[in-house]
Amino acid sequence: MELRHLRAFLAVADERHFGRAAERLHLAQPALSQQVKQLEREVGLALFERTTRRVELSEAGHRFEPHARSVLAAVEHASADLALLADGRAGRVAVGFIGTATYDVLPRVAREVRDRLPDVELDLHGELLSPALVDRLVAGQLDLAILRPDGITRPDVLIRDLRRERLVAVLPAQHPLARRRRLDLADLAEEAFVVHPAGDRSSMHGHVLAACARAGFRPTSTIEVSETATLAVFVAAGLGVALVPEPVRSLALAGVAYVPLADPPEVRLALASRAGDPAAATERVAGIIAAAVGAG
Repeated sequence: MELRHLRAFLAVADERHFGRAAERLHLAQPALSQQVKQLEREVGLALFERTTRRVELSEAGHRFEPHARSVLAAVEHASADLALLADGRAGRVAVGFIGTATYDVLPRVAREVRDRLPDVELDLHGELLSPALVDRLVAGQLDLAILRPDGITRPDVLIRDLRRERLVAVLPAQHPLARRRRLDLADLAEEAFVVHPAGDRSSMHGHVLAACARAGFRPTSTIEVSETATLAVFVAAGLGVALVPEPVRSLALAGVAYVPLADPPEVRLALASRAGDPAAATERVAGIIAAAVGAG
């Protein structure tokens, strides 16, 4: 059963006239009549009752009409959906976020994509460390990752810088320095620090120790945690102080104070994707992220 035969049948059913139906389809009337006859031979029943004055649907035609409309509507819907997919306005895109980007970047990206690409399904993964994000990206579990790009030199991963973020001190709310408008990092030389994991598990660990070293000290002790939210909770519990990128302020946790540094170090935030030809929807989402985060 050919789609052109269904369109011919419905045109005649709507117009009740072969001549007008042929004009509507930009066909010669004999060609239209032939298509209808081919369809009738295929279904084994006459679909129209024809007289010299009128054309009406037969009983079989009345029963067949909703089926024909349903088939054509489904085909049109499928074509439109595939057109959206080809244009990057439909599809599924998995995006991962480091912990420090989970609180301000993730909700902003989700809102922007929902508003601008309502037919794109976002699969969001927050509170991950940069090495884990790279592994998931390369394995195809993620399409995009917002991370710290330090030390990432893999040829199969493309890095696009988004912004630089200043580090701020996180102190327990009752700490003597918590009410300072600004402090020198050296003021925290005697404090225990809550930090992200050492080694190749998190680049933030190295950034924090390097900042302390430039300020002339090494933390007396450190407590390592993977999630930024847990880090802030540990600070609120009085287990130490921390340094975090400034956007973490949006994690408005009771019991902590965010205090700017006099000479704040900066860390990079970047968007990573797999090398090669990404899906069109991935490219569109990447563009929205770059615009939203870069502007933020």
